[in-house]
Amino acid sequence: MGEPIIYHIDVNSAFLSWEASYRINQLGDSLDLRDIPSAVGGSEEQRHGIVLAKSTAAKRFGVRTGEPLVKARQKCPELVVVPPNFDLYVRNSRAFMDLLREYAPSVEPFSIDEAFCDMTGTELLYGSPVEFAHTLKDMISSKLGFTVNIGISNNKFLAKTASDFEKPDKVHTLFLSEMRDKFWPLPIGDLLYAGRSSLKTFQHLGIKTIGDLAASDRQLIMSHLGKHGGQLWDYANGLDHDTVTVHEASNKGYGNSQTIPFDITDRATALRFLLSLSETVGSRIRADSAHISTISVSLVDYEFHHSSRQMTLSSTTNLTETIYHSACTLFDQLWDGTPIRQLGVHTSHATDTAYEQYDLFNLQRSEKLTRLNAAVDSIRTRYGEDSLKRACFVGSDESHMSGGLNKAKRNTREVPS
Repeated sequence: MGEPIIYHIDVNSAFLSWEASYRINQLGDSLDLRDIPSAVGGSEEQRHGIVLAKSTAAKRFGVRTGEPLVKARQKCPELVVVPPNFDLYVRNSRAFMDLLREYAPSVEPFSIDEAFCDMTGTELLYGSPVEFAHTLKDMISSKLGFTVNIGISNNKFLAKTASDFEKPDKVHTLFLSEMRDKFWPLPIGDLLYAGRSSLKTFQHLGIKTIGDLAASDRQLIMSHLGKHGGQLWDYANGLDHDTVTVHEASNKGYGNSQTIPFDITDRATALRFLLSLSETVGSRIRADSAHISTISVSLVDYEFHHSSRQMTLSSTTNLTETIYHSACTLFDQLWDGTPIRQLGVHTSHATDTAYEQYDLFNLQRSEKLTRLNAAVDSIRTRYGEDSLKRACFVGSDESHMSGGLNKAKRNTREVPS
């Protein structure tokens, strides 16, 4: 078998594309939202009035995903805004993933609208990986009614980087042999997973391009940014040993995020929202009799900069308390004090088989928490989720179980792994 061939396939403006396709093909609309300045936007009564997806025409006006609709309309007064239809998006995501599984030996959903495909060794079936990517891209468009970008490389990180090149409806390559010309000249701000604080450090060190980082001393970077800095150095050098992981149909990830009605500026408030999100995520995991082993925290600051960090546990878990304490640890590693407008808690590598790293000092505590969580779930199932809440939420305007699409979907796990 030759070098690995990895596709990263990303739906272009997924929510908006799925809305446009549905309105044209199912409702008979003649207007294509993709051809005009348009956006899918959340509720404007609360802070959820933000741009969830935008058309290319709206992007030309400077409209950005994640910004308030009020601000988007100031930039583009003729902006057409449609409400989200999450059931539609879930159906489209499933059809998208099912089509990929027809042609790729291994498919790993990465989010609701993107996936990695390990195409290694398929040259005898499909011919040139680049030519087949064009075929697959056009097939998705003709069969499902929306366009995608496909990035091709020898590993997942470079494939995802390539798919972010010019959009929409494009195929791009970024093989290891192409890094010097296509990757290293890019500004350091284009490096995936380099957050705001990391970029400040790179600026202080005089690192302006991805190539500058690749040529720097790894230990020096780690002395400033720790383990995450070492990972960014690896990425700059095209090093990524993560493989495409295939999960069974029941092996989904669970997660929720929430846009906050105000900017969070203190740790205590942020941790309450993390607890609220952990409550919701934990209950969904237990409702499926599942356990997870990877936890991540994401945040969006007031300037719409996105950042995230994850950790792998030594044991699987479905305990709200374990999820929450892990989320707090990740948050403390991630947050640099910048005001926060959105927080998320996500889990992955779900399984229906539990395993535990035995600890004589904590085993009894784990068993007690398992019984406690089961009792709490039972009470909330019978009398409603608001029938039992933690003391810190009593008398508070903050929801003790937040995130997700709405309460009716609490027990619906996320589509992506």
